Amino acid sequence: MEETISLRELMQTLRKRMSLIVLITLAAVVISGAVSFFVLTPIYQSSTQLLVNQAKSDQPIYNPAEIQTNLQLINTYNVIMKSPAILDKVIDDLGLDMSVGGLNGKITVQSEKDSQVVNVTVQDPNPHKAAEIANKVAEVFQEDIVKIMNVDNVSILAKAEVGENASPVKPQPLLNIAIAFVVGLIAGVGLAFLLEYLDNTIKTEQDVERILELPVLGSIATFDEQKDNRKSRTNRKASVRGETVGS
Repeated sequence: MEETISLRELMQTLRKRMSLIVLITLAAVVISGAVSFFVLTPIYQSSTQLLVNQAKSDQPIYNPAEIQTNLQLINTYNVIMKSPAILDKVIDDLGLDMSVGGLNGKITVQSEKDSQVVNVTVQDPNPHKAAEIANKVAEVFQEDIVKIMNVDNVSILAKAEVGENASPVKPQPLLNIAIAFVVGLIAGVGLAFLLEYLDNTIKTEQDVERILELPVLGSIATFDEQKDNRKSRTNRKASVRGETVGS
């Protein structure tokens, strides 16, 4: 016999397991909020911009061939900027207590699309240190790229600065809580349907017809034995009082 699940059965399952769904969703939200606010370390971000050209020459400023060459070299500049040749000097100049690999993980170097502008972004738990590292990387690169690739026309377009009300870029508690709410809700609903699927007990006449494929001829009503006993004692007391009054 082909089994079908109606929308009514689905809604009944959800209503029956609603407390479980709410509990799991609430737990996910509370855990996510607690971890976001009290466990994860806030990370701040600061960026600086550089304009990198080839060596100065007497050619026109807007030389298409030169600009195309510069664009092709941007990836090379990005790699050099995160190389030990640059980062070792940054660590020494700032007196940082970290390795080149550790500093490399804090720095992101990207070039604007089809341009010679390079963005240097640094993330650190301290917003002032993030700005300091970003500016120092740009400064060391501007000085050393002359010897490395004979590029003497590096301009710093914008230095990294720390605003008055600097806010961390991660974690994002509200986003984490929203994600936890959705995940918790999905997990709760999934668990509710799983428990319903594993529950093979027969509870209603419809279950008998569906599982045994037999018609229901009759049913026995349930009654509360304690309530029935209380009613019997009440009736006996009333009868006794009636007999006393009659005598």
